[in-house]
Amino acid sequence: MAARAGALPKRVVPTPSRKPKEFLTASQIARFCQVDLKTIHNWADRGRISHFRTPGRHLRFRRPHVLDFLRKYGYPILGELSGERPRIAVLVEDAGSRDAVLDALKSTFEVVDYSDAADGLLQIGEQPPDAVVLGAKVGRFSGAEIIVALKRGDSTQHIRAVLFSSTDSDKEEALEAGASAHVRVSDVRGLRDTLEALMGVDR
Repeated sequence: MAARAGALPKRVVPTPSRKPKEFLTASQIARFCQVDLKTIHNWADRGRISHFRTPGRHLRFRRPHVLDFLRKYGYPILGELSGERPRIAVLVEDAGSRDAVLDALKSTFEVVDYSDAADGLLQIGEQPPDAVVLGAKVGRFSGAEIIVALKRGDSTQHIRAVLFSSTDSDKEEALEAGASAHVRVSDVRGLRDTLEALMGVDR
């Protein structure tokens, strides 16, 4: 989906960060887990760790999936993974809630705040972040509808979606749609903690 000309994020909250490596190799995973390369190929073939293959048939792994795998099986998260700042897109319409989210996340993440829902969704399709924080309603779409759309896209299905809303009905719909978590708008610190856990960030 091509972005419209001039469709730019409202602002990127500046941080002294390095851009996280989006894709990791089988050799890197083998080193993280202290196993041989054949073991990683076996794990991938058995579906134990999400992966894809390049046109040359080389295994590649998305960073969030690697972090999920390492946490699930109790492997340590090394500094080269935890020390990088994941990119978080924020699609929250209420100005007060949005400012609170930005203030809470900017010290840990590279945060992109989208002022327009439609343009933000186009930009996310072109430059997928590691995670997205969504309000219960974003423009004419519900948070759950956006999550469903993200999970259908080859370039966006890896994105961790966190619904930031007030009601349990929103929570149930979002989790059924594939959200990684739901955080109430009154718990901005909990939002930061949730994203840190999802992204494998050590403070």
